[in-house]
Amino acid sequence: MKLADLAEAIGAEYRGDGDIEIRSLGTLATAGPDQVTFLASPVLREQLADCRAGAVILRSSELDAWPGAAIICADPHLGYAGAARVLDPTPAPAPGVHESAVIAAGVSVPGDVSVGPCCVIEAGVSLGPGVVLGPGCVVGEGTIIGAHSQLLANVTVGHHVVIGARCRVQSGTVLGSDGFGNSHEQGRWVRIPQLGGLTLGDDVQVGAGTAIDRGAIGDTIIGDGVVIDNQVHIAHNVQIGAHTAVAGCVGIAGSAVIGSRCTLAGIVGVADHVTIADDVHLTGMSMVTGSISEPGVYSSGTGLMPNREWRRSVVRFRQLEQLAKRLAALERLQQ
Repeated sequence: MKLADLAEAIGAEYRGDGDIEIRSLGTLATAGPDQVTFLASPVLREQLADCRAGAVILRSSELDAWPGAAIICADPHLGYAGAARVLDPTPAPAPGVHESAVIAAGVSVPGDVSVGPCCVIEAGVSLGPGVVLGPGCVVGEGTIIGAHSQLLANVTVGHHVVIGARCRVQSGTVLGSDGFGNSHEQGRWVRIPQLGGLTLGDDVQVGAGTAIDRGAIGDTIIGDGVVIDNQVHIAHNVQIGAHTAVAGCVGIAGSAVIGSRCTLAGIVGVADHVTIADDVHLTGMSMVTGSISEPGVYSSGTGLMPNREWRRSVVRFRQLEQLAKRLAALERLQQ
C-alpha cells in the first residue's frame, strides 16, 4: 500500500513521497526500500544512519536525524502497532464448513463462519457472525462464542463456556477444563465435580498452551480486554478484572480475585483466595501469598547473583531466626 494511505490508516501525518509502496514491516537494521520501520527509543537514533527502509515511523523531534520518508507519531510504538494491524499478512480463513467437521444436529452455523478440518461442535452451541474455528477445535455442549472471535488450531472448549466478541485464542489452549477439586476420603483423593462455568469478556486474548479452569460452583470470570500469554494456568473461580495483562508461566490459584489494569510478569504465582486491587503491577517471579489492597509495584523474587554469594546469603537467611532471638534477649537484659 502507498505510504500516504498507511499514514491515513493509522491516523498519522507523513513526510516525503506519499506514493512509496510499502509492503511490510522491518527492523531498523534489516528493513528494505519497500518496508516501513519505527524508532521507538532515542537510544536507537544512531541506527538511522545505516537504515535502508522506505519510511520510518518516528517522533517529530527525530525528523532531523532521518532524511527520508517518514510517518510522524507522538508514540512510534503505537504507530508501529497500528501499521502491523494494517499490514498483517496472516491468511484469513475462508467462510464455510470443512467436510470433515462434525456438527451436532440443530447447531446453526452462520454463513460467514469458518469451521476448519476435524472440528467437533456439540449440541446447543451458539456461534456468532464471523467466528473462526481452526483445524481440530472442539467446542463443548451449550457453549456460546461471540461475534468475530477466533479459535486457532486444536483449541478445546468445555461445556457451557461463554466467550465474548472479538476474542483470540491461540493453539493448544483449553478453556473450561475441570478445576483441581478433590476431597481426601479415607486415604485417597476423590474428584469433586466442577459445576460452574467459564466466562470470557469481549476482546480477550489467550496464548498458546494456556489452561483456564471452569468454576467449582460459580463461574471463573475473565474481564473485557484481558491479555493472557502462553502456558498460563488460571484455576477455578478466579476473577480477573478488565484490561489486566498476564505474562507467560503465571499460576493463579483457586478463587483469587485480581483487579483491573494489573500486570503480572512472568512466573508470578498467586495463592488461593487472595484479592489484588486495581492497578497493581507484580514483577517477575513474585509470589503473592496475601491480599494487596493498594495500587503500586510489588516484588518478591530474588535477583540472580553468583552461586558463591547465593550460598552465603542462604546461610545468613537461615540464621535470621536465631539472630532475632538473640536481639530479643539482649533487649530484655537492657530493660
